Amino acid sequence: MQDHWNHKVFNVSNQGFEGLALEIFRFQYQNNTVYRAYVDALQINPVTVDDLLKIPFLPVRFFKTHKVASTSFSEIAIFESSGTTTTVNSRHFVKDLLLYETSFLKGFEMCYGSIDEYCIVGLLPSYLGRENSSLVYMVNKLIEKSGHSKSGFYLDEYEKLAQVINELEENNQKTLLFGVTFALLDFAEQFPMPLKSTTIIETGGMKGRRKEMIREELHNVLQMAFQVNDIHSEYGMTELLSQAYSKGNGLFYTPPWMRVLLRDDEDPLMLKQTGAGIINIIDLANVYSCAFIATDDAGKIHADNNFEILGRIDGSDLRGCSLLAV
Repeated sequence: MQDHWNHKVFNVSNQGFEGLALEIFRFQYQNNTVYRAYVDALQINPVTVDDLLKIPFLPVRFFKTHKVASTSFSEIAIFESSGTTTTVNSRHFVKDLLLYETSFLKGFEMCYGSIDEYCIVGLLPSYLGRENSSLVYMVNKLIEKSGHSKSGFYLDEYEKLAQVINELEENNQKTLLFGVTFALLDFAEQFPMPLKSTTIIETGGMKGRRKEMIREELHNVLQMAFQVNDIHSEYGMTELLSQAYSKGNGLFYTPPWMRVLLRDDEDPLMLKQTGAGIINIIDLANVYSCAFIATDDAGKIHADNNFEILGRIDGSDLRGCSLLAV
């Protein structure tokens, strides 16, 4: 069954997306007790769900209070959100790490090309102390797959990191620097330098270490410090197994097995595919959890299906991996 879903999810076409999403909806309604109870509570007959916009989306907060799992299994891993000291963290029970690895590797290479062309550097000091961080797991696998001798994690070793990046720049080595927001700002203040072969990918997260900034303000600071035209971003969540990437201007693109919809802030069951609203995410790789997640992020979807994150909706918990709009 795992090979069955793996093949279907990662070979889905744009035309076949809706059909596969509806198939996974039926599978999860039958095999996910939390999701089925939620759909039933909405008094939605699953037989009537015959369109992408009719699929019910599970509020992301359920991951804080329930084990959201499709089929009964002994999890091979549990990913946990970073949150803050005053929040309850989300937990994602993972049946099959191969699904996650396939998702982030294919998604990465669709956006950036072959992983072995890069040196991968991780500046994720607040996450490295947690063994259950999905972000650390992903970047660590990218580091391994790159095979470059300088690929690796750096805690607060900004001087050492600057030396490594300078060396990579001198060798014209294509480099990707994955960094949590506050650490990138600290690094930019202490070691500004012109970057020509290095791409910065910010993953969000102030963690209470600095004043919250809107994404545009953050990117302006980093662009000036490193004399680059664009700052890239990664949009991922503990509750998902797929990521969207932005190569600039805060415009994110999803892989073929992931799609973003919008719900109305007054009527959460009213969905649309363009305009502004609250972000709902379909992640078909999340077949053994829940593939239909109603997030707490406000956003905008454009005509070519790229999307922006505009901030958090009022009253939602602060998330460790997101920026706030002020």
